[in-house]
Amino acid sequence: MEFVEVFDSPGKGRGLRAIKEVWAGDVLFAEPPFASVVFDSHAACICHSCFRRQEKLQRCGQCRFAQYCDRTCQRAAWEEHKQECAAIKSYGKVPNENVRLAARILWRLDKDGSVVSDTQLTGLDELEDHIYDISEDDLKDFKVDIHNFLDFWPRSSKPHTVDNVSHILGVINCNGFMVSDQRGLQAVGVGLFPNLCLVNHDCWPNCTVILNNGKIELRALGKIDPGEEVTVSYVDYLNLSEDRRRLLKQQYFFDCTCEHCTNKTKDDLKMAGAVVEGEKVPEETVKEVTEYSRTMLEKMEKARIEANYNEVVKICRECVEKQENVLADTHIYQLRMWSTLSEVLSYLQFFEEAATFARKMVEGYLKLYHPNNAQLGMATMRAGVTHWQAGFIEIAHGMICKAYAILMITHGPTHPITKDLEAMRMQTEMELRMFKQNEYVYHSMREAALKNQPMRMMAEPVAESIKNLFRRK
Repeated sequence: MEFVEVFDSPGKGRGLRAIKEVWAGDVLFAEPPFASVVFDSHAACICHSCFRRQEKLQRCGQCRFAQYCDRTCQRAAWEEHKQECAAIKSYGKVPNENVRLAARILWRLDKDGSVVSDTQLTGLDELEDHIYDISEDDLKDFKVDIHNFLDFWPRSSKPHTVDNVSHILGVINCNGFMVSDQRGLQAVGVGLFPNLCLVNHDCWPNCTVILNNGKIELRALGKIDPGEEVTVSYVDYLNLSEDRRRLLKQQYFFDCTCEHCTNKTKDDLKMAGAVVEGEKVPEETVKEVTEYSRTMLEKMEKARIEANYNEVVKICRECVEKQENVLADTHIYQLRMWSTLSEVLSYLQFFEEAATFARKMVEGYLKLYHPNNAQLGMATMRAGVTHWQAGFIEIAHGMICKAYAILMITHGPTHPITKDLEAMRMQTEMELRMFKQNEYVYHSMREAALKNQPMRMMAEPVAESIKNLFRRK
């Protein structure tokens, strides 16, 4: 491994540290999955080989479960699928994603051993499973998975002890990593990446992880010196330190002692009240609207899950009206409302109003996120596209350029999203030149183009966006 090595990280156990100086955008390592599966909820619409989303997929003729783009994908997946295929036929039904992934891992372990390449830094038997830390409620589900696995596992395959099966399921539980679709916009599966399991958490990390062409890439967010530990964030920074620590303890079984959690960095901004005409809004009023916002966020999420987007807009508008001039533009509940409102209004094609909330959201994010945060880059990209759709070409081009600069670091030049953004950047640059030469001609041509080719409905807002790439229950 050229850029990293394993070491004992004080208070954390094993970790990875840099052995060479790296800079923003450098890839410290790329790693294919040891094994991966499509989520149960996406099994019928995602190719089980390349994880592409397709309208028409070809079903495996044997198990009638696995779906593929074409014969090429089916042949590519056969080595990994053939034992699973026979097991599903014999079992008579399809087990859940945890059991399917555990089975694929154990089949590969039996065939290739625990270390499958020269660049793999750890064996699967060395990874933490945290079985003894699992809560009573989760332990019930965990035991059901063990029972189902033992029923599913074919008698023709090498037998494994309950301890072995428990260890693998425990590793999946706390080290499973989200696998995205080909555009990197939605989590559609889960995989196990042994080297990535060694990268420890920090709420303000120096690296990010992205899935690109079937491999995860660990990319530096800034300069990292030799000997410095490389870290990623397991949870979204747009939570209060108390909430982040609770999530980390619940899912990953450790107490976060990073500088941002210890000092509660930016917590004051995330719950801040507005300043109106030089006067701070009274704390009691801020507290009251904060509680109201929390209730409305729950209602909004329920309507969103039900795909009742007109109700989502109604709830958000009502809440935003109450939040105005009471909560600061960095208050996380207001940012969540702006984010949802801009996304849903874009879907409903109210682009001008969507652009207003998208711009406010990005301005708030800039005050909270790391300047090279992938979530900030994606939000800026979406805001830029919304402004372009609304006809605000100057703002749109500026936002798309900013997003492109961030995504070149977090995603790299070969990622599908970055390629799409580069095409968009060139298009808005051309349109902006036209706009500056003759504003009237630009708007006339734009209007004529939209009339001749009516804009299709935007893709539906996705509730399961990739904010947290590390798997959560």
